[in-house]
Amino acid sequence: TASRVLDVATGTGDLAIDIARRHPQAEVIGVDPSANMIAVGDGKVARFGGRVALTLGDAQALAFADGTFDAVTIAFGIRNVPDRARGLAEMARVCRPGGRVAILELGEPRRGVMAPLARFHIRQVVPRVGALLSGSREYRYLQTSIAAFPPPDEFAAMMTAAGLTVLEVVPLTFGVCNLYVGTPRRGSA
Repeated sequence: TASRVLDVATGTGDLAIDIARRHPQAEVIGVDPSANMIAVGDGKVARFGGRVALTLGDAQALAFADGTFDAVTIAFGIRNVPDRARGLAEMARVCRPGGRVAILELGEPRRGVMAPLARFHIRQVVPRVGALLSGSREYRYLQTSIAAFPPPDEFAAMMTAAGLTVLEVVPLTFGVCNLYVGTPRRGSA
């Protein structure tokens, strides 16, 4: 049987498309709260013959039955979910027992030799380069939202409280980005 994967906060579907490319037997559904993002993404997923579908959706109230998906992903989106605990609980709910929930998110490194340099990069370089390239000052928001995101141990505890068993937390790029992998615990969310 084909695997079913849900990509939450899919935006224009880039991660959903990458999952479909890497896993030719997978059926991937991407949900995002922005109709404009979905509209852009629809043109990109058309070539997958229905194996990738994008739809409007809210991470805090996913419109799928319990245990519908073999895996649930969210990349660089959980920090923007207003009620993160509810979003995590919803991801745990729609993932089948034994399935995986994978969360990729930016953060501010707080320890290590490279932490001060990484924080400087996030606080000073990213907003300036983003504003320069896009002509927009909205990149200041990115730095603020990253700084407000909890450290890895706190976020892992939030995942546990939402009904996930945390299998691993993998720091990437000196902790500027972290991959959190969990599996649902039924009856505890």
